Amino acid sequence: MCLALIPVAAWASVRNARPADRARDHEAPAAPAPASAPRAEVVALVAGQGDGDVNRTRDRFAVHATDLGVLWRDSRGRVAVAFGDTYGEGWGGKGAGPATADWRFNTLAHSTDSRLDDGMYLDSMVTDRPGHAAPFLPGDPGVGEVTVIPTAGVSALGRDYVHYMSVRSWGPPGRWVTNHAGMAWSDDGGRTWTRPSTARWDNAGGTSAFQMGALVPWGEHVYLFGTPNGRFGDAHLARTTAAALLEPAAYEYWTAAGWRVGAQADAVPVMRGPVGELSVQYNTHLGQWLALHLDESRAAIVARTAPQPTGPWSEGRVVADGRDHPGLYGGFLHPATTGAEVYFTMSRWDPYHVLLMRLPVDGLA
Repeated sequence: MCLALIPVAAWASVRNARPADRARDHEAPAAPAPASAPRAEVVALVAGQGDGDVNRTRDRFAVHATDLGVLWRDSRGRVAVAFGDTYGEGWGGKGAGPATADWRFNTLAHSTDSRLDDGMYLDSMVTDRPGHAAPFLPGDPGVGEVTVIPTAGVSALGRDYVHYMSVRSWGPPGRWVTNHAGMAWSDDGGRTWTRPSTARWDNAGGTSAFQMGALVPWGEHVYLFGTPNGRFGDAHLARTTAAALLEPAAYEYWTAAGWRVGAQADAVPVMRGPVGELSVQYNTHLGQWLALHLDESRAAIVARTAPQPTGPWSEGRVVADGRDHPGLYGGFLHPATTGAEVYFTMSRWDPYHVLLMRLPVDGLA
């Protein structure tokens, strides 16, 4: 992302280092969890340069380095893979940048690969010329943003939606400021996207709890798990119908009094922070909801489970450790793997690339 969600002790001017202790005014109740957890293992590289490169993104799409890999089942039945800040010729070989290295705010790939034990093959990327991945979410020069980062995606009623954040400035490690978060949509399989100015969660004063998101279609609703800008906040919860995804005023928020329409300010935490780059799905093998996210305080990807989206969510249990994967972040669940074994994308800062990870879930709940 160049949200580069940078990693654990890299880029002091941005976001991925170990966090300072902080006090919280509100903490969600958490269910107890055992001390140990299964560990994820690397399957293959998804995008960027490095060992185990199954996609040759440098040669096929001029993607030398990128991060995130937000996953969802798109409107055409494929798996969409949305990357953050992406670099091409001139990339320095470590971390994000420089900006002169064919920098694109974001890029989008699609995969129909149903066998993931040897990697996730990318069939195509949205391009603006042969062999060159295009930025798919346009910038908005009117709001003063340094990048536009996809944080979640979902398809509903034949349309694709991406939750994104408009980054205004990078701050100390793990912290940044957004202008707003929003929902963008595409009706042509992800080739072109629209960012309606009405489909936004404004971040005036830096107080919005829905600047990064995780989207989960379930029953008659689409759930939106939200976190504030940066990597140290709690997770909150909202939901809406598929027809109202572009109408923030129509969302119901989970409050101390239950679901309430339009009550973003009254939303209460459902997971205690620090929660960064959250991904959530229902796991059929566990019969539980499963969440993965970065815990900046432990420099680790952790897993949590809960019987309902509202919780109670277990404490985060380490499934990928920064001591084994220096500079790790992200952790986006593959939509086709909801059984005894799940796959997810994970980023590393050095080198700046995205890996496919495999995780057995027995022992998590």
